[in-house]
Amino acid sequence: VLGAGYIAVELAGVLHGLGSDTSLIVRGDKALRTFDAMISTHLDACMKKSGMNIISGATSKEVVKEADGTLTLHLQNGDSHGGFDCLVAATGRHPITDALKLDTVGVKTDGKKGYIEVDEYQNTNVEGVYALGDVCGKVELTPMAIAAGRRLADRIFGGVADAKADYTNVPTVVFSHPTIATCGLTEQEAVDKFGADNITVYNSGFINLYYGSFYDGENGDKPISKYKLICSGPEESVVGLHLIGLSSDEVMQGFGVAMKMGAKKSDFDNCIAIHPVAG
Repeated sequence: VLGAGYIAVELAGVLHGLGSDTSLIVRGDKALRTFDAMISTHLDACMKKSGMNIISGATSKEVVKEADGTLTLHLQNGDSHGGFDCLVAATGRHPITDALKLDTVGVKTDGKKGYIEVDEYQNTNVEGVYALGDVCGKVELTPMAIAAGRRLADRIFGGVADAKADYTNVPTVVFSHPTIATCGLTEQEAVDKFGADNITVYNSGFINLYYGSFYDGENGDKPISKYKLICSGPEESVVGLHLIGLSSDEVMQGFGVAMKMGAKKSDFDNCIAIHPVAG
C-alpha cells in the first residue's frame, strides 16, 4: 500500500489483519505525519509489532511487472521492492472540478488543486452558487460535509439567517489497528499558536481493561492505549485531545461534545470515571 494518510493506514491494517503479507510504503519517516507526534509514533510501533512491513523514506519512481506476474516497485533513491501481487495507491486526491467549467460563470478556485473558494457560509464569489464538502478543501470528512449541507439548507430554506458550519474542534477517527481518535490542535500546533510556555500537556499510557480478564499473554505484551490532553493558559482550556487504542473512537464522541462546550482540564478531573470501561 502506497501512502501515509487515513486510507493507506486503514487499508494496510485491514489487509494485514486478513492475513495478507502487507507492506506500507511511506515517503516520510512514518505514516500520519500531520497528526500529533504521539499518535504517529505509537501507531508506527504498533504496526511494526504486529508484523506489518513498513518501508519509510520511499518515493516511488516506477512499477515494473515481472515475467512471473508480480510487481516490483522502484524508488527514486535506487532501492526496489518486489514480489507484490498487487499495489494499492492511496497517495491522496484532489477535486475534479475542471469538468464543471466553473470559470464560465466566474466561480473562483484556488488555481492550484481545483478547490472552490467559499466564505464561512459556503457562498462562492458568484451569487446563488454554493459549495461545500471535500471540494472546498477544509476538513475533508463526510460528517463535516453533511453538517455544512444541513446548515446551508437551514439558511437558504429554513429561515435561519446565521446558520453556518463550525470547522473548529472537529473530532475525527482513523480506523487503524489500533484505532486513533483526535480533536483539536496537535502539541506542535498548540506551541505555534500559544507558545510553549503557555501550554500544558498531559500524557497517559495504560492497558485497556478489555484485556484484563482473559488475555493470557501468549501473543506478547498486552496492547497499550495512549491518551494526550493539551491545555492552554492558566485556566487550562482543553485545545487538543489525541487517543490511540481500543475503543478510542467511542470515547472521543463524548469528549468531542465537551471540547465544543469549552471544557477545561478541571472539568475532566471533576467528572467521575466509569469503571470498568476503555478509558
